[in-house]
Amino acid sequence: MARVITFRGRNAEELKGIKNDEYAKMIKSRQRRSLKRMGVTYKELVAKVEEYKKKGKNKTIKTHAREAVILPSWMGLKFGVYNGKEFRDVEITAEMLGHRLGEFSPATKTVMHSAPGIRATRGSKFLSVKG
Repeated sequence: MARVITFRGRNAEELKGIKNDEYAKMIKSRQRRSLKRMGVTYKELVAKVEEYKKKGKNKTIKTHAREAVILPSWMGLKFGVYNGKEFRDVEITAEMLGHRLGEFSPATKTVMHSAPGIRATRGSKFLSVKG
């Protein structure tokens, strides 16, 4: 049986047609406040998305606005979210609603430490800075 994805009791098709005012009532207070006080970069991103939708472009929308809350009208679109080094592709699904774009484009990697270098003593691996 296929899994039906819902957000606050509404399926994906109902959410695509919802306005931002109604959506703001459905999300948590921190995200609602972010929608209410859209910054300049967030407004530019929303305008860019609307422009892409009107023209029917199917390209990746590149953005630096990692703090942008994902809106229902963005479902199915691809975003290139900047992580400090490169743009990571993120395709928006119904499960991502209410989260921020930056959550799906990690900015840090896990640190992997290796063995001490050549000519190092066994005890030098415990020093933070070799001198």
